[in-house]
Amino acid sequence: MPAEAARERPIGFIGLGNMGVPMVANLVRAGHPVVAFDVSADARDRAAAVGARVVPTVQAVAAAAETIILMLPNSAIVNDVVHELAGALGDRTLLVDMSSSEPLSTRELAGRLAAVGTRLVDAPVSGGVAGAEAGRLTIMAGGEAPDVAAVEPLLGVLGRVVRVGPVGAGHAVKALNNLLSATHLWITAEAMTAGERFGLDPAVMIDVFNGSSGRSGSTETKYPRYILPGGFDSGFGLRLMLKDMQIATRLAAQVGAPSVLGEHAVERWNAAARALDPGADHTRVAAWLAER
Repeated sequence: MPAEAARERPIGFIGLGNMGVPMVANLVRAGHPVVAFDVSADARDRAAAVGARVVPTVQAVAAAAETIILMLPNSAIVNDVVHELAGALGDRTLLVDMSSSEPLSTRELAGRLAAVGTRLVDAPVSGGVAGAEAGRLTIMAGGEAPDVAAVEPLLGVLGRVVRVGPVGAGHAVKALNNLLSATHLWITAEAMTAGERFGLDPAVMIDVFNGSSGRSGSTETKYPRYILPGGFDSGFGLRLMLKDMQIATRLAAQVGAPSVLGEHAVERWNAAARALDPGADHTRVAAWLAER
């Protein structure tokens, strides 16, 4: 099918949160018609404002589109949505789960979908709201090679696509990545607090770290953009980060891998989650640590 004809087919998109709406906007700008749904009326309005055709149910999305992207909070909600879609899915449907889901749950779901001929690619992302807005996400795709190849041109609008293995592999590497991200943010916050109490300039410390072996995504991005300016507005919630960390440590336990530091990091982030507002951005742990 010519590319122009393929683009005439709507892309389904379910889940229009902080990440979903800018992703929809990029798809629309690239010439892809998008039919979208979210349980939030405000989210539906924001998607309509960037050019999506909003529909009233998930079934209406499936009726209009053969490729459906899910951008949802967790595996439980993904499974609920797929259950709602059950009667509308068929052997031409390709589901792309870009949520942060449980790897083993994803494999189980893929098996159930295969029984009705529906294909599943898990394609979670890294890069945050800024990456979603700029179309520069890292997309970790798990699935059969032909299925990933089929959806790669579409996902390429949203960022860099890396096939990381079979179904479930994307969700596994995403969770492991966020365990790393959360752990180095925590130790960076501890180091920054110690340096500031000694009298060091935080901006100077970050500059030195970024030219040295202590650099990380936290020093290169999170501190300069979200923490030092005091906005704490990366767009990724503390509890979502904690959820991904728990997925990673559960996966380690399931495969018999050590996760001593990972488990300790989960305990520390749990303490922050209990202390901070439910809607707190994950970067706010830096201020919380400094205030303790």
